Amino acid sequence: MLVRLERAINRFSDLLGTISAVLFLIMLVNVFIDVVLRYALNTVFIGSQEMEWHLFAAMFMLAVPYTLRAEGHVRVDLVYERLPMAMKNWIDIGGGLLLLLPFCLLVGYYGIGFAHEAWELGETSGDPGGLPARWVIKAVIPLAFFATSISGVGMILSAVNELRGVKHEHHKEAAL
Repeated sequence: MLVRLERAINRFSDLLGTISAVLFLIMLVNVFIDVVLRYALNTVFIGSQEMEWHLFAAMFMLAVPYTLRAEGHVRVDLVYERLPMAMKNWIDIGGGLLLLLPFCLLVGYYGIGFAHEAWELGETSGDPGGLPARWVIKAVIPLAFFATSISGVGMILSAVNELRGVKHEHHKEAAL
């Protein structure tokens, strides 16, 4: 049961990684068009420039759960890499339960109010020609933090499954 749950969470995290990659490609096209318009046609669209920021923010925040799942996040590797696997698993469990989950759930919870307020106010860009519906990008904040929480549960389950000696899908196998 725990292995199936871990695999489901890993698929969710992988999906967010794919979405981030697609957002990156869209952002790349947006920047290219923006640069061509600016330097070849001497035209600037504020909405297009703001879209670059929004795409970058969404891409970055939605990539965090995938990065956690793929173990690409920052650690104090000088210590961690030299520890036995059982100790690494206990650190992942403790760090996930005591640090990662409380932080992500707290930011996600308060992020809902942040996005909801922007939606209620009908918040838009302060610049003429800017993007409407600022709540959309603000809603990515709680979404990303709740998704990181889910990915954190997957990391904890991976460590628990490994401590139990249960073979499970390892991140490097899934990333290929």
